[in-house]
Amino acid sequence: MAITQCLHTAILVTDLAKAENFYSHILGLSPAKERSLKFPGSWYQVGEYQLHLIVNPDFTNQVFNRDKWGRNPHFALATDNLAEVIANLQSHGYPVQMSASGRSAFFTKDPDGNILEISQI
Repeated sequence: MAITQCLHTAILVTDLAKAENFYSHILGLSPAKERSLKFPGSWYQVGEYQLHLIVNPDFTNQVFNRDKWGRNPHFALATDNLAEVIANLQSHGYPVQMSASGRSAFFTKDPDGNILEISQI
């Protein structure tokens, strides 16, 4: 037996329009093709990987380590231009915390406080 690939990550959001604005327009992710849902949510395609937004209006995100966001539940994405992504997020008022490891990576939060790590490859 072998697990061979990570297929998707599902995260909870309270307001689909705000979440879609963040993931589509701020981060520039592309919607996944041919993924229909029987409940409110969205799919995004990132290479071979997919991100699934699921609406839960009662969701409240918990951050356990406020000083080091990477020590909280998060998912990671890659970019080829870290500075451009940081500038774009900050110009829209999103927080950025550089990785304490010294890597070319940072953490940010979506409108619901879900933590994302973005690394330069």
